[in-house]
Amino acid sequence: MMTTTSPQTKLVSDKTRALKHAALTAGVCAAALLSGCATTTGSGNPADPLESMNRSIYSFNEGVDEAIFKPVATAYQSVTPRVARQGVTNFFDNLGDAWSFVNNVLQGQGQDAYNSMVRFSVNTVLGIGGLFDIASEAGIERRKQDFGQTLGRWGLPTGPYLVLPFWGPSTVRDSAGLAVDAFGYPANTLDDVRWRNSLFGLRMVNNRANLLKAGDVLDSVALDKYSLVRDVYLRSRIGGAASGGDGRLENYDDDNAGKLPPEGQ
Repeated sequence: MMTTTSPQTKLVSDKTRALKHAALTAGVCAAALLSGCATTTGSGNPADPLESMNRSIYSFNEGVDEAIFKPVATAYQSVTPRVARQGVTNFFDNLGDAWSFVNNVLQGQGQDAYNSMVRFSVNTVLGIGGLFDIASEAGIERRKQDFGQTLGRWGLPTGPYLVLPFWGPSTVRDSAGLAVDAFGYPANTLDDVRWRNSLFGLRMVNNRANLLKAGDVLDSVALDKYSLVRDVYLRSRIGGAASGGDGRLENYDDDNAGKLPPEGQ
């Protein structure tokens, strides 16, 4: 007796195999990079042996930001009402909850996976596709997770600090995880290239607009912005003893989740 496989089942199976392949590739790449960087010297900070190269890339990113990204984000902030900007932020954060659910499952974090699933379901249905963060108002905690953190949960060390062109702060391990994050983030899986690119552009501009005030504060207080950005990033990714140094992200924005930014932003 012949059995048939539905197109939906085949699609899920194909995506599952692709995710496993991407995860394996990311792990291998991270291991290779960790091995290659282990003997590199350069910085007085043991977490940043590639400091000379990283500072050059950081300066390049700063120049591109000043010339392109910051002006575009400033214009976007000026013409877009803050209520609309918050709706855009909520929409993309809601999609992020779907990917956090996958990573929490891969990490074996049952409660966090459940919260991510509930958050995504509630905000998608009751929050009009995620434009409103109903789940945060109901007290359902958000646990942002990405594949770099999943690799950390699986025992892969962070490796040296790394600044990526156009992207910014990272580590060798987190850089390897970015490939899987790009594959798994729901908006990146759209078949329509125009919609996919439009959503990507909107997300990047909106994220940069949300950081305008923080950037101004950083410019005014930091004698060495590079070192400050590096240290804050590494602390947030690696965590303290309570997290076992597994790379779980400490979410400092939970108290403001789903809320409108202060006036003036």
